[in-house]
Amino acid sequence: MSMNTNNPALDVTLISSNGMRQTEGLEVKAFTEEQEALVVKSWNFMKKDAAQLGLNFFLKIFEIAPTAKKMFSFLKDSDVPLEQNTKLKPHARTVFVMTCETAVHLRKTGKVGVKESTLSKMGATHSRVGVVDEHFEVTRFALLETIKEAIPDMWSPEMKNAWGEAYDQLVKTMKESTPTSTV
Repeated sequence: MSMNTNNPALDVTLISSNGMRQTEGLEVKAFTEEQEALVVKSWNFMKKDAAQLGLNFFLKIFEIAPTAKKMFSFLKDSDVPLEQNTKLKPHARTVFVMTCETAVHLRKTGKVGVKESTLSKMGATHSRVGVVDEHFEVTRFALLETIKEAIPDMWSPEMKNAWGEAYDQLVKTMKESTPTSTV
């Protein structure tokens, strides 16, 4: 059964117990073999354009939430257009690639494949700059839209759910890895 939250990026698949993990009060499916196949296939297609897709991803975030720029020290006082910002481009690529690579390996490892120290540092940084759940929702929506635009012929509700689940697991793990997380 699907829960409609009035935001298509926030749809969550609810299922009954037995082997399901609990996430923020909702039971959601573990990452399946089918989801893994969809993520791997789409990432293999997108990988060659990761730098541009990463930039597109961040541009979407800033389009939806312009004030998010203030959370990035290298964007706060910059007059350089975002598309030309020399610090945003590598940051955007790194975040996009890490997110996608984590999704690809999620089922193989059964967990988010980023070192705990890295996740803890990421969580602490996000917490320090004031990232809250709503920011993660905007980021999730921007990620799914970026992927949808990158692979229009492959996009489907199943693809959306696969990438959404992978992102949700990454965020959940990052939050759990932050010692005094307020995110």
